[in-house]
Amino acid sequence: MKVALFVPCYVDQLHPQVAHATVRVLERLGVEVVFPEEQTCCGQPMANAGFAADAAPLARHFLEVFGGYDHVVAPSGSCVSMVRNHYDAFLSGAPGFDRLRRGTFELCEFLTDVLKVGELPGRYPHKVGLHQSCHGLRELGLGSPSERMEPRFSKVGLLLSRLQGIELVSLSRPDECCGFGGTFAVAEEAVSCLMGRDRIADHLAAGAEVVTGTDVSCLMHLDGLARRTRLPLRFRHVAEILAEATA
Repeated sequence: MKVALFVPCYVDQLHPQVAHATVRVLERLGVEVVFPEEQTCCGQPMANAGFAADAAPLARHFLEVFGGYDHVVAPSGSCVSMVRNHYDAFLSGAPGFDRLRRGTFELCEFLTDVLKVGELPGRYPHKVGLHQSCHGLRELGLGSPSERMEPRFSKVGLLLSRLQGIELVSLSRPDECCGFGGTFAVAEEAVSCLMGRDRIADHLAAGAEVVTGTDVSCLMHLDGLARRTRLPLRFRHVAEILAEATA
């Protein structure tokens, strides 16, 4: 199987090791990974801030770059959700858009839903807290939101739980927002920081050594708050954990 790797802006500019880890995980599972160098931002920051006219050409460019691939994979729930759930406003009826929307996946859902990964031969002997980012949880269905009366599940948690030695800690509020929200963290700094500190306190109370998730943006927000008060927590994207555990 061949996939095209989409690398979100935060990953590209600040945490490129997450993209490298994504490639390693996919290649160890026998997937051929290609990186279209013409790719740019998906347009989510502009669209979320209300600048639809600025997001539209980025959506069209995304389709031009990735429209020829059966599968597009990204280590970001929010960017994948932008393509799958919010590109209609820009690309509805465009040739190839339906194929692009159906074939674009966040890394963990690609592993569970497409590759049908049943067992990960790896070891990660740490206590890990899973932060379920809002876009992945509620727009991609990576887990079961607490407000819905349905059986509990987590695609990310399932993958992590199959690593030897790992202990996924139980949070008191497992699907609460971290407070980042893109420009929300700038426009409502005080509220954003309070929400982030609440999430950190929950992970600490549960005994987590490492906090992981599917979105670098959320992890950056929490990491910044933790470092400023020198709290004993490490923050690793799920791709980094899977790559390290299966090395």
